[in-house]
Amino acid sequence: MTSYLDGLNPAQRDAVETTEGPVLVLAGAGTGKTRVLTTRFAHILLSRRAYPNQILTVTFTNKAAREMRERVGKILGQPAEGLWLGTFHALGARMLRRFAERVGLQSNFSILDSDDQMRLLKQLMEAARIDVKRWPANALMTQIQKWKDKGFMPGEIPMADSTDFANGKAEALYRDYQDRLKALNAADFGDLLLLTVSLLKKDPEVLATYQNMFKYILVDEYQDTNLVQYYWLRLLAQSHKNICCVGDDDQSIYSWRGAEIENILKFERDFPGAKIVRLEANYRSTAPILAAASHLIAHNAGRLGKTLHAGRADATGENVEVVALWDSEEEARMISGRVDAYRRAGQSLAEMAILVRAGFQTRAFEERMILLGIPYRIIGGLRFYERAEIRDAVAYLRVLAQPADDLAFERIVNLPKRGIGDTSLRAMHGKSRTAQVSLYAATALLVQEGGFKGKLRETVRALLQNFDHWRAMLEREGHVVTLETMLEESGYIAMWKADKSPDAPGRLENLKELIRALADFESLQAFLEHVSLVMENEENSDDAKLSMMTLHGAKGLEFDTVFLPGWEEGVFPNQRALDEGGNKSLEEERRLAYVGITRARHRAIITHAGRRRTYAGWQDSIPSRFIEELPEASITHTGSAAASQQPRWGAPVSFPVQARAPAKPPASTKIPAGARVFHQKFGYGTVLAAEGDRLDIDFETSGEKRVLSNFVERHDA
Repeated sequence: MTSYLDGLNPAQRDAVETTEGPVLVLAGAGTGKTRVLTTRFAHILLSRRAYPNQILTVTFTNKAAREMRERVGKILGQPAEGLWLGTFHALGARMLRRFAERVGLQSNFSILDSDDQMRLLKQLMEAARIDVKRWPANALMTQIQKWKDKGFMPGEIPMADSTDFANGKAEALYRDYQDRLKALNAADFGDLLLLTVSLLKKDPEVLATYQNMFKYILVDEYQDTNLVQYYWLRLLAQSHKNICCVGDDDQSIYSWRGAEIENILKFERDFPGAKIVRLEANYRSTAPILAAASHLIAHNAGRLGKTLHAGRADATGENVEVVALWDSEEEARMISGRVDAYRRAGQSLAEMAILVRAGFQTRAFEERMILLGIPYRIIGGLRFYERAEIRDAVAYLRVLAQPADDLAFERIVNLPKRGIGDTSLRAMHGKSRTAQVSLYAATALLVQEGGFKGKLRETVRALLQNFDHWRAMLEREGHVVTLETMLEESGYIAMWKADKSPDAPGRLENLKELIRALADFESLQAFLEHVSLVMENEENSDDAKLSMMTLHGAKGLEFDTVFLPGWEEGVFPNQRALDEGGNKSLEEERRLAYVGITRARHRAIITHAGRRRTYAGWQDSIPSRFIEELPEASITHTGSAAASQQPRWGAPVSFPVQARAPAKPPASTKIPAGARVFHQKFGYGTVLAAEGDRLDIDFETSGEKRVLSNFVERHDA
């Protein structure tokens, strides 16, 4: 009867068999938390402690819920029926429908998707005469969802969480929004828990119904819960107090979407007498990888504490490799070269991954993989040139290069919003057909002939004049300066700066990376041709692919070989996190580093560069403080700049702000002014000036360029 317990180690078995009272299972990376959770569920049923509908089991994704249902059914030997198993939102909706009338809804209420929510909010803002250009609706929606994640109903928002959005009208708009939802017999996703928590707090009968029903509560990924989820669980657990939360405080990396690490840190205070079970035997990674990760995360003060050790018999392996490189371009070449070499040696691309701190970093690696013919996929996102903001910016460039590009012009003519609606677009298309000219030319004719009225006519005229101005700038100052100016003067950058959604900063970083990418091309036309080729580069979907993703997107995944590029101050830890959050944000960045290292089964390769290309030019870099926090016994330093890029930091809280002098190539590689050189892309040229490893070169066919010396060969007569 208890054969399902046989494969568990002592700590896992303890977590399964301690059924009574509050239990916190601290499950380190790769320690078998899903197995513990599902076995505990089955153990409660098989030991006849509860019926299936008396166990509330909460997961963070529908996929995790399906997997748990299947695993429990396998242990039971039959499908598990009548379960309260699902995501927070699914379970909240189930409760809310039963008692909908008590919160002013009917049981058949609709759940609005994000488009419907936005449409409703815009209607309310227009009725309140809010300037949606200055105060975007999506920024207000983000604020409302933050309030809901914290459990605040209208009228309950404390001063510390108030906002001056729309001159202080945000809270009134929140109330209007909730009233309108109720009138429509609708709820949004945030309401599914917010209204349920409000109901449980205010209605003792409903609270008693669910407290008595659920004898046991199981919660997965407890470190990722927000405040309203936390309130919901605490209310339901107060009767039997048989709540088991499984999580890892060292993998709490989602504060930006409302997760509160304090929920797991204060578990013992919330549930006096709670038992803590630590799962520390890792069955995924080698001993050096685990030692590096454990030593790094031990620098965090805000943690409950555990140390991973290898649970596998074959846990010996190579050290974590820390590769120091001269610059970011060498980093992209090195990593792509390693991927190619490992592939040729027989390792599947599906077992390799590049994990970056920010989405913009993938571009350099994407370009290299395309060049080498290595198929890849972006997990949890789009390829660089497929991202909406990049498509928008490229559309602006296409119109600049070719005004007759109707598809590009139609994409950006009302982006950012210029008041050009469906009626205006129909008029533009009609004029284009009757005059047999491009959409751009038809728009110019409508401006001249008075086809647009009032303010709209002046807005469209200004846009067309701007394009004339930008084309003149393109001839005069080149494509890099022109794109930067165009994105600023068009209002496109301002649109994303005003956007308060969590992904807006990343979109701005992507646009900076696009501007930086432009500098690699001789002309705008050359760049646009390159983009067309990249967009056509689709590999067979059946082939194994290299995975690229952000560290946030990598949680829960594992690979044989993991590359971790960009471990430099300002990149990782991220400068914005340091500027805005202080030591609390630094600790979350360190947890992110821990997550990255523990994704690797056999090989983890960390890289950092002495100089990184940015949209503004070259920027000197210093290695991340996280590299200093790795144990020397478990890492190996390699790379072309390894000898000159090993700083020693003090305690993280007193991190020195002075920048170390950038690493320079050996003196023997310096190329003096006057030397004749060859560059694979730009051809032959003469060095005009040399500053360290940066050369100003007059190329015979493409004019003056600034390049790094290690990209050219001397060809003196």
